[in-house]
Amino acid sequence: MNTKLISAFLALALASMACGFELPKAPAPEPEVTENMSVPAPDSDQVNLKLAFGAGELTLAPGSSQLVDGTATYNYSAFKPVIKTDGSNVQVGMSEVNFNVFPSFKDLKNIWDLKLGTTPMDLSIEAGAYEGTFELGGLELNNLSIKDGAADVELSFSQPNLAEMSIFEYGTGASNVKMSGLANANFSLMDFSSGAGDYTLDFSGELQRDASITISSGLSNMIIVVPEGVNAIVTVDSGASNVNAGSGWEQNGKIYKQAGEGPMLTFVINIGAGNVTLTK
Repeated sequence: MNTKLISAFLALALASMACGFELPKAPAPEPEVTENMSVPAPDSDQVNLKLAFGAGELTLAPGSSQLVDGTATYNYSAFKPVIKTDGSNVQVGMSEVNFNVFPSFKDLKNIWDLKLGTTPMDLSIEAGAYEGTFELGGLELNNLSIKDGAADVELSFSQPNLAEMSIFEYGTGASNVKMSGLANANFSLMDFSSGAGDYTLDFSGELQRDASITISSGLSNMIIVVPEGVNAIVTVDSGASNVNAGSGWEQNGKIYKQAGEGPMLTFVINIGAGNVTLTK
């Protein structure tokens, strides 16, 4: 388990002690279970799929003939996955576990390894302190929403999204997030917000239309990758950050431009403090 996850739980435990609350006993590991999950796609033109994951390791990739299939491996019965379907709404979640009161995650295991199908969908992922590896290329995502806590995430679109995505929202806490192939996501609007951390947003791939990106972050190291030859304009609104622009970028005050051909990427970056690097 990533030390960041353990530290997050320890911090919550100390905060509870300071408030005079009695901490629950640390859950004891149980026999390890690997459970197969298979979720058929509802008979609907548009599916809303929500993945609700607490803490542990979550892997997503394309390649399912169902809406979702894969395995969940865990050694604590409260981590058993729960699947709920209500018409076109599908949730793959966990039993009622309050991760905020866990005194320790030591010796506990919670691993989901899932594949997603090409059903047209709105996909939302809600998670706590976890490690995530997401390959979302080749899916048909109309909207994508990710909300997590102290996370270590690698997300990629190695193939074009099969739909025109309206909005891609990503909100995270103090995390380490790397995203690549973002032009392949084919979104109209991307909204990324974060706490302190290290973030890389790589807009490589096939840019099919104009897109707007808003970024709000705290004390962070932010790397923005825009391939050479792509039209881009970046406005950085910050009084306490360093902006490092590579070759090919022209600066006029707080506005940075890269000339190219085809669709335009328009960025507005609001960062509390730290570093912003524009590169290709």
